[in-house]
Amino acid sequence: MAFSADELRVLRRALAAALKPLPAPAPAGSVPASRDPRRTEEVRDCLRLAEALDEAEREGGRLRAFLLADLARYREALPGSAHGYLERLQEALAAGYVPGSDDLAALRVLRSPAVGPAERARRADLLRRCEQIAERSARTRLRALPGGRAADEPERPAQPQPAPKPAQPGPAGPRPGRRGDRPVPTPGEVFPPRRRPTPPPAARTA
Repeated sequence: MAFSADELRVLRRALAAALKPLPAPAPAGSVPASRDPRRTEEVRDCLRLAEALDEAEREGGRLRAFLLADLARYREALPGSAHGYLERLQEALAAGYVPGSDDLAALRVLRSPAVGPAERARRADLLRRCEQIAERSARTRLRALPGGRAADEPERPAQPQPAPKPAQPGPAGPRPGRRGDRPVPTPGEVFPPRRRPTPPPAARTA
């Protein structure tokens, strides 16, 4: 992104105003800073500079989209468009492009023995550069995901498991002599002893 001489002067004044400490309160009867013609002109220049920066950013996005579309067209026309594809790829890398799997596969195919040693070495260097950029981008995306940094953290020692508690004794089984929940009657309960008849009371004497 390039600035003109006027834009650089405006940017320098804006930076100086941002770094300048807050001014003291204006004395009574003085002209407010909002009505100062010089202050008003500086605000207008800053607004124009902000609009120019926004337009430059939009133009950069349009150029990037055109460059990527042109790169895709040259990649689809390989191997006949190898020279133009390599130039577009280097321009895209300079603009911050992250090569994909299609670019890596195309560069591996272009390292054929049909080209000279110097050109083959240049293409091999470009392939290594693209592989490093793609690997660094993939590592960054993994770390940005939830839980993605778990692989970078040291492994924690396993916590000792508590000893198992001894089994509690279950309820006692039925006592011998019982059938289920009802007790088995004894012979004395089945055949109670016969009682002897009691003698009549003796007659009272006069």
